[in-house]
Amino acid sequence: MGYLDLVNIEKQFGHVKAVRDFSLSVAQGDFVSLLGPSGCGKTTTLRMIAGFEHPDSGKILLDGKELTEIPPNQRGAGMVFQAYALFPNLTVLGNIGFGLEIAHTPKDEIRTTVGDLLSLVKLEGIQGRYPHQLSGGQQQRVALARALALKPRLLLLDEPLSALDAKVRVSLRTEIRRIQSSLGITTIYVTHDQEEALSISDRVVVMREGTIEQDASPREIYRQPASRFVAEFIGTANQFEGVAVDAHTVKTEGLDLKVSVPQELVDQQIVVLVRPENVRLLDGSAPDEETDNVLHGRIESISFMGPVTRVSVLSHGQQLMCDLTIAQQTAIEFNQEVTLAFSGDDCQVMAM
Repeated sequence: MGYLDLVNIEKQFGHVKAVRDFSLSVAQGDFVSLLGPSGCGKTTTLRMIAGFEHPDSGKILLDGKELTEIPPNQRGAGMVFQAYALFPNLTVLGNIGFGLEIAHTPKDEIRTTVGDLLSLVKLEGIQGRYPHQLSGGQQQRVALARALALKPRLLLLDEPLSALDAKVRVSLRTEIRRIQSSLGITTIYVTHDQEEALSISDRVVVMREGTIEQDASPREIYRQPASRFVAEFIGTANQFEGVAVDAHTVKTEGLDLKVSVPQELVDQQIVVLVRPENVRLLDGSAPDEETDNVLHGRIESISFMGPVTRVSVLSHGQQLMCDLTIAQQTAIEFNQEVTLAFSGDDCQVMAM
């Protein structure tokens, strides 16, 4: 049993089952992200933890105590919403200290707590401003500080950065992780942004149609996706569909791939996945004799993406992506005939 446990949780709205037989155990102090496309049930799951939705069946426990029938304000959870939900008529100071005042906390303690939180979220010097005088990033910091003011046992964040621009999102997600780590607070974070989830989480729970598709570390989610859905949703993957003719060969359309095939998938219809960063573009030199897979094709597009340049190559009737770092880049151009190579060790084989 973990610090937070969801046991066989289900929730249905009309004819739509939003969450189905959902079980999750979270250790104290962990940062866990619920990741998935719109409508997969991640926000509904978070709202059930917070108490804003009641599960049709199943149990929610925090530190061994069942929360299922306990109202939201008695669960010991702090919530940060996508839309900030600040009080427009209160200053930064008033917003952060609001919950403490409602709890009849002594004024000296409120002053000390709010001062500490202003320092923690790096908002010193603007405590007298109102929400309309703040940037989106500053408003979200205020919302985070307000959620932390009552020293919650659990921090819940529902897509808190989705309304912010890209640069602010990257900066603020790092701050959220810093704050969470410094406090050691158990955190559930909902997002549809794969990069966001992978960069700040201890664990990522990929959801699909109300169920858990995979629950693992960010590294494992990216490098060892448990299903084709996870592989397609997390990052980009080149895909080859075919038949595993033996433990080392997959026969695809006009191409035999050398890969390691699990015994249970031999003679089965399978898909081979390889990430673009594991595909090499050979600069005119002959491939090494030890190279497992060599393909020839024609460059159809070149996209500069900052740290890498993504090259799209038409080969054997399908588009293949190859990521080149600055150190790897050579003179390439549209319609150029090129050779691609990748190792079988960099491929993942899974059932269709």
